[in-house]
Amino acid sequence: MSGPLKGCRVIELAHIMAGPVAGRMLADMGAEVIKVEKAEGDDTRRMVPPSIGGESAAFMMMNRNKRGLVLNLKSEKGKQALLCLLKDADVLIENYRQGTMESLDLGYERLKDINKGLIYCEISGFGRTGPYAGRPGFDLIAQGMSGLMSITGEAPGRPPVKSGAPVTDITAGILGAMGVAAAYAHKLQTGLGQKVDTSLYEAGISQTYWQSAIALATGEAPTAMGSAHPLNAPYQAFQTKDGWINVGAANQANWERLTDLIGNPKLKQDPRFKSNDLRMNNREALVEELNIVFRMRATAEWLDLLDQGGLPAGPILSITEMHRDPQTIARDMIVTTTHPAAGEVKTIGMPVKFSRTPGGVHSPAPLLGQHTRQILAEAGFDAKEIEEMIVAGDAAEYDSSH
Repeated sequence: MSGPLKGCRVIELAHIMAGPVAGRMLADMGAEVIKVEKAEGDDTRRMVPPSIGGESAAFMMMNRNKRGLVLNLKSEKGKQALLCLLKDADVLIENYRQGTMESLDLGYERLKDINKGLIYCEISGFGRTGPYAGRPGFDLIAQGMSGLMSITGEAPGRPPVKSGAPVTDITAGILGAMGVAAAYAHKLQTGLGQKVDTSLYEAGISQTYWQSAIALATGEAPTAMGSAHPLNAPYQAFQTKDGWINVGAANQANWERLTDLIGNPKLKQDPRFKSNDLRMNNREALVEELNIVFRMRATAEWLDLLDQGGLPAGPILSITEMHRDPQTIARDMIVTTTHPAAGEVKTIGMPVKFSRTPGGVHSPAPLLGQHTRQILAEAGFDAKEIEEMIVAGDAAEYDSSH
């Protein structure tokens, strides 16, 4: 492993998405991440189809760069094994419902006495304080309650629409990883760990910067605007002769450049469109004028013309088109790992590049219990003890017959 977090040891007691996103981000940056699963495994292992070689594609996407073991945390020996791992760990990540870790006697107050340098990262639906702390949380619920679904969709009065991507799950994981990295920097200075607490709800709120700025300033709630921007125009998708194109003429210089490039310089003198505030107030008329122009040429023609003119614009790609795009390939955002059961598996690459301490994708997601014996041996258990734990159900290893 390499990366800026090389030497940082993370124990991941997390499932589905937000917690595993945090673990994946840290692993990509060089941390050693050990994923602890229950006997039946992370629920993402059952999110099929699709599967590759019998392994869940979703699980493999979320859990590359990690080693994995299975422990029964309801058994005393399974719990003691986890405590052995935590004694010299830097980070624990968990995303259970409130009270679950405490019921297992694995809450922060207990663990910080065992390891004063432990960074205890909790990612939950609504955070560990406040009236909703005990509620279960899912991305769909968080998108609705954070206001995101009120600003997503075509227009006011249409059925509510969530973002196609689970943005609160993913953002919460990124916030968790950011919090852990900051707490780790503090630990390197002081030797002391701390609790890091974030949630899907707060992740959703964090996505509303522009809309919250408007609402806090005016007292009025912004609504859905399709692909348009709440503060700048023109900045949205326009229909072309054969498809759609995104155009970002979000400042005055780009607006004036756009009118010249589309062959209609008179628009910049139109009193309705002379400044951004006027364009926003007359956005429907502006869009109508531009739609007439953009429908006259094909998408590829417009992209070539606007690119040559230095105006921000781009096509609306499908996921598979994005995977094949030369910029995606050039930035190593699609990489291949070799999985012991699934064979060659493609995954999304590391989105942050470091010039001195490059991270990256170095291993596939673990099979269920693949590294149980190895990790327990590293923790000080001898072969006989490990075998006894597996026979007793305190731990489990990969069963190739399944």
